[in-house]
Amino acid sequence: MSVGGHKRMLVAGALVACAVALAGCSTSIADLPIVGTPADAPPRPKEVGSYLPVNSLPPDRDEAALDQATRDKMKAELAAARARQAEAAAANAPPASAPR
Repeated sequence: MSVGGHKRMLVAGALVACAVALAGCSTSIADLPIVGTPADAPPRPKEVGSYLPVNSLPPDRDEAALDQATRDKMKAELAAARARQAEAAAANAPPASAPR
């Protein structure tokens, strides 16, 4: 290996070591009053919050889902509203000019 290649390896190793060292200190740096949080940030809680449970499922619902008649009624109302809006948009649209 040449002398230039050896120096490059040393510089790359030093950069990796610095990156690892700074990454390990990032939480400490964030807590510094000068570098860390802005002045208008809310204070951090004394206790760290717990993680949400991963394997616990929400309880079953007490009320049943919509029955088919209610779903059909809602679909018809939405279709009617969509048709009214399309008619209103067509009535308010400016007439298309003929190509020259």
